[in-house]
Amino acid sequence: MDIQPLEILKWIGIVLAGGFVGYFGRYMAMLIIERVRRRRDRQSTVGNENSSKGAQDTSLEEKALKMEKKRAKAEFKSLKKKDRE
Repeated sequence: MDIQPLEILKWIGIVLAGGFVGYFGRYMAMLIIERVRRRRDRQSTVGNENSSKGAQDTSLEEKALKMEKKRAKAEFKSLKKKDRE
């Protein structure tokens, strides 16, 4: 088995280049993720400040919608049950 020094250097270079790309690619990805998290946190705090006034109204609307959905579902079930008989 005849291993040439140039072949060894080539593979060392490939491994080092792969490590370089892998490390800085991961570092860049972590920076991007952190930036997205900060932006999301900033938007959620602004959204919470704006929505705190209307939160009670929204929760009442949501409860009304849930009750309407439950009523419609029960009605559908009863109709389905009648069709089976």
